[in-house]
Amino acid sequence: MVTDIFPMSQSDINRYDIVKRLLRNAINGTEAAQQLGLSVRQTKRLKVAVKNSGAAALVHGNRGMIGHHRVPEHERKRATALVREHYSDFTPTLAAEKLREIHGIDHDPKTITAIMVEAKVWKPTPAHRKEQHRAWRERKASFGEMEQFDGSYHHWFEDRNGTGESCLLAAIDDATGRITHAKFDDSEGLVPVAAFWEEYLLHYGKPISLYVDKFSTYHMNNGLAVENSETKTQFQRAMETDLQITIITAHSPQAKGRIERLFRTLQDRLVKELRLRNISDVETANQFLVKEFIPDFNKRFAVVPRSKTDAHRPLSKNEQMNLSAILCRHDERTVRNDWTISHRTNWYQITKGQPVTVQRKDTVIVEERRDGTVHIRLRGKYLAYKRLPARPARVNPRKLAWVLPATATKTPYKPAANHPWRLRTTAAVRAKFIQV
Repeated sequence: MVTDIFPMSQSDINRYDIVKRLLRNAINGTEAAQQLGLSVRQTKRLKVAVKNSGAAALVHGNRGMIGHHRVPEHERKRATALVREHYSDFTPTLAAEKLREIHGIDHDPKTITAIMVEAKVWKPTPAHRKEQHRAWRERKASFGEMEQFDGSYHHWFEDRNGTGESCLLAAIDDATGRITHAKFDDSEGLVPVAAFWEEYLLHYGKPISLYVDKFSTYHMNNGLAVENSETKTQFQRAMETDLQITIITAHSPQAKGRIERLFRTLQDRLVKELRLRNISDVETANQFLVKEFIPDFNKRFAVVPRSKTDAHRPLSKNEQMNLSAILCRHDERTVRNDWTISHRTNWYQITKGQPVTVQRKDTVIVEERRDGTVHIRLRGKYLAYKRLPARPARVNPRKLAWVLPATATKTPYKPAANHPWRLRTTAAVRAKFIQV
């Protein structure tokens, strides 16, 4: 049923003005047809309709009528009640998914949007203001060609566990948009990031490159790095030097937009999924990510890459055996005269019987593993040591009662004064002065 008051668009008003001029004989039928963009015959029909019914003749007959495919009123009320009770802060798309999965109400997200707007549960987002122009970058061709990686601090558990913010580490493949790995942890420091990538590498192998930001874990930001481009963080050393994985650092968040958009999506979807399942601890959340959320997310949003090639490179046997040694903190220390080294306020005594010759002033690598153990390495061999309870007293190396069998140093030979080599040198010097 058409109401007495009906809206008219600007085009309807313009058409009405043309027809009124035609009725006043201000223009003829041919001119009116040209201005209306209609045939002369249709213009004549429109003239008669306006003469009989007025401006209403220009409005489509279905305007104001209830659509034949409109959701029944009882179902609209049920959907509105469920949204108000369970999904009041959900986006219409996510609310539509939950209504279909849990309550059996299967409607297009646009329909749910209209229901939520009508119920004043959802307010349409205004158009974004014009931002700085940025060039579009084509996706990589192959899976594993580039992984975008970052961490996001957020109230993922909505303070149900009383811990406040938690950190979600995630990697997304640039070619496919797949979440390749995600994990909740304490922070975005070296230890959590190293544990994340050990799990990734053992599952997929080595990607060609990693796209990260300039957070201190991934990029050296102090003045030393400006003066020396070879200075690397522990993460860069492990990835680039030991595993030959290229590290690319972004100059802005927009540059690695794929991972930034992923976190915006997860801060909406993942938070609500954890709430619906009443998950409030990191361990349960990580199990949910691996078993349910990531497979479902990739099924919904992943795309097909241009190339079917998997660009991941397998870990060598040596890399597999030493992965925990690669993905840990490495510090250089110098062997002192008493065959001790210091590391993080602790002192270590290198013991007898080493697999490699150790000399004073040798530079060793101290590996601080994630399990808390400390390993001392020299020229690819691990040294035996014992931890000292306190800093050792200074000792003159000449007065040492013993020396390490594998580390004994030989005193340089000093020729006697009457040695032929000394006599020749002395004679040459005298001859030179005599000539002068």
